[in-house]
Amino acid sequence: MSGLIESCQNSNVGKIMKIFDEQQGNQFLKNLKNKGRSIKFCVLGAGNGGMAMAGHLAIMGFGVHLYNRSEERLRGVKWHGGIQVTGEVKGFGEIPIATTDIEQAISDVNVLMIAVPAAAHAYIAEQCAPYLQDGQIIVLNPGRTGGTLEFRKILMEKNCNKKIFLAEAQTFLYAARTTSSASVHIFRIKNEVPLATLPAYWIPGVLSVIHEAFPQFVPGDNVLKTSLDNIGAVFHPALTIFNTAWIEKTKGNFDFYHDGLSKSLSLVLEEIDRERVAVAASLGIKINSAREWLYQVYGSHGDNLYEAIQDTFSYSGIKAPQEINHRYVWEDVPFSLVPISSIGKMLGIKTPTIDAIIHISGILLKKDFRKQGRTVEKLGISGMSVKEIIHMVVGL
Repeated sequence: MSGLIESCQNSNVGKIMKIFDEQQGNQFLKNLKNKGRSIKFCVLGAGNGGMAMAGHLAIMGFGVHLYNRSEERLRGVKWHGGIQVTGEVKGFGEIPIATTDIEQAISDVNVLMIAVPAAAHAYIAEQCAPYLQDGQIIVLNPGRTGGTLEFRKILMEKNCNKKIFLAEAQTFLYAARTTSSASVHIFRIKNEVPLATLPAYWIPGVLSVIHEAFPQFVPGDNVLKTSLDNIGAVFHPALTIFNTAWIEKTKGNFDFYHDGLSKSLSLVLEEIDRERVAVAASLGIKINSAREWLYQVYGSHGDNLYEAIQDTFSYSGIKAPQEINHRYVWEDVPFSLVPISSIGKMLGIKTPTIDAIIHISGILLKKDFRKQGRTVEKLGISGMSVKEIIHMVVGL
């Protein structure tokens, strides 16, 4: 088996991570689990999700460091010495270290919970690489499409020589909003969020550690499945760009899903979904269709995607973005749709609807999303066969 970053070597499929002996790795994880509430976390990112996660962890009694690239978001936390949490979780979580110094932030912590937009994953990987320590667990919350693959490739390019466990969540655990510079309101914590490691055989051991704080994480099959089970890729970009006029006229003052989706527009979303499922199938991965996902998560019924979304009562009251320069476009297009398209092209799966959304989004935001986004080259799988990709991801 192979998987933990120790050093790199060349082969016909590119650089390969050498092994952290399976027995040694499992023992390390077992010892870490036995630390219980003594496990120390670093939350990287002080946005809505990062503040919620850091505050919640501290309230539960874990030691927490909070990192953010800019000082401005940390001033309130520093001034008050922590984060006030309201909503589904209530209390004050003490944060002893809130810093823009990445070395200080991740020093002597056991778990790094990365809670930044996917556009910042590469930056975080570059910044962390020189200071990572043996046995640290890194979790992307979430990975979007290909997050752990991109993170892995950057660490290798930076000649990281530390043994780490790398994982990604399928979606973010919290629905939350900051209410001040030192407070956050948690609307909801999801009941279940799949989590997978790279390679997949570390999933049980990593989850045993993460469960000390978050029992809501459940085993994902592998990082290809958590990446391609990315429902935001289906719902967010197309629904935003096809409502451009309404968004710009009303500043997003309408229900995004229920008012913004017509029966005709739902046909476009269904095609995006069909292409996503086809790319996953070309890798031997069975993923849920968007309609199946709505039923599993929300119990929504419908003979088609339009009816299922209209039957999703949790979407009632969710307003549209106030402008099209929103993460539903600038994050979900390059870091969700572009990798699906790029993988499809490499494996001979056509994605014309996804390609059209990428192209139109680039026009509207005046950006080259293909250049900016996660291609197979950036994921480190360019030229690899399906067998080689699965071998790397599963760790056979």
